Amino acid sequence: MASGIETLIRSTVTKGIGVVADFNRKRITAEGDNPFLTGIHTPMAEETTITDMRVEGTIPQQLDGRYLRIGPNPLAPPNPAAYHWFTGDGMVHGVRLKDGEAQWYRNRWVRSTPVSQALGEEPAPGPRRGTFHSVNTNVASIGGQIRALVEASANPVIIGDDLETIAHDAFGDTLRGAFTAHPHRDPATGEFHAICYDAMDPDHVRHVVITPEGKVRRELRIKVANGPSIHDCMITENYVIIMDLPVTFSMKAVLAGHGFPFRWNPEHRARVGLLPREGGAHEVIWRDVAPCYVFHPANAFEADGKVFLDVCAHDRMFADSAIGPSSQACPFERWVIDPAPGAISVPVERRVIDAAAQEFPRPNEEYIGKPYRFAYTVALPDGGDAAFLNETRMFKHDLTAATRAVHDFGAGRVPGEFVFVPRDDGDGAEDAGWLIGYVVDTNDQHSELVIIDAQNFAGTPQAVVHIPHRIPPGFHGNWVPAAA
Repeated sequence: MASGIETLIRSTVTKGIGVVADFNRKRITAEGDNPFLTGIHTPMAEETTITDMRVEGTIPQQLDGRYLRIGPNPLAPPNPAAYHWFTGDGMVHGVRLKDGEAQWYRNRWVRSTPVSQALGEEPAPGPRRGTFHSVNTNVASIGGQIRALVEASANPVIIGDDLETIAHDAFGDTLRGAFTAHPHRDPATGEFHAICYDAMDPDHVRHVVITPEGKVRRELRIKVANGPSIHDCMITENYVIIMDLPVTFSMKAVLAGHGFPFRWNPEHRARVGLLPREGGAHEVIWRDVAPCYVFHPANAFEADGKVFLDVCAHDRMFADSAIGPSSQACPFERWVIDPAPGAISVPVERRVIDAAAQEFPRPNEEYIGKPYRFAYTVALPDGGDAAFLNETRMFKHDLTAATRAVHDFGAGRVPGEFVFVPRDDGDGAEDAGWLIGYVVDTNDQHSELVIIDAQNFAGTPQAVVHIPHRIPPGFHGNWVPAAA
């Protein structure tokens, strides 16, 4: 624990940095529009509730719950030249499905302290941490509560059934540090595993385990260097996988006034760590990997004494842009990691599964940590794109047959991340279920909740719920059954 003098020094230094950053932020200029504030990304200006929506096809009777997705949606117009996509105020979009009907669509801002102030409301209850309160990256059911999540900064926020903000909450005050946007549930135990980082502690990351009841039972600090940005992790039967890659904290970016303080750092050693699930920090097995950056893995498993990790691997990230993702290539890859003591000098083997640019990989999550067959991804424009998302295709990878199926939504129709929902009455097949997600139709600026039968992936969707406005592309979400 820091001494009183140490805390005072850090507080004084932080305030001084903040003054310089605020001054320089006002001086940032740029030519042209910010692509994350215009076009398909133009923020919504208000909260709405819609109870009468046109439906094509048949909504499965089994789907009783909410499809929820979150993303950045600035409430007040920011300086376009200084705005980074990852820093916008969080907004949750949801559709309630029940009895084969779409009962409602809602969108609600997550009540950070600045959002509550801007709306003229009393602040939402619960503890805050740090100065960045926006929660905008994922929304999931943990411990029987719907929680909006962000990494490296603010506490999770409990969301009500109608998407209202209930409270900021550090898992009942059991979490000591920042959390993550990507905790992964172990189907065997119901626990959630996460690798968490904090810009204010650049020398450590933490392995956090949340019980099925929603309390922290383990929070292990692991030594790192340079303050790496670790967006996601993955688990196997015996390991938690840490991706320590060359995007790190940049004081230069902070002092220049940029709100997102991480940049590509070619001097940072790229490596993957295998942490035994209940092991200590000294037991992490580190293996070097060729420099790249991974936001999202699909899954991982163990076989033949090795660990296999499937990822969307960007050639680099945040090297060319201070406002959003920037890479020239992002293939879908399988990484092979040898944990044997004799393989200490053997780097991670990277095998390309599909060279096309793609992101947001999701499997049937009942197979997390185990051998699996199918992964679903969203296509990205080849060669990079200023707005990141404007492709019309989604992919289904059969990793056993080494094939790829394509679902093309049509010209001008842009999908976001899709989530796999298993069928209760399925035939035991891994792909017995539905894929659910939002699609933006840029032709007439409306959106759709699309439900695809995963076993008829390339065919006509099973159901399409029409939403009469454009939902800006967001980040992540999940299907939350009513029973949860």
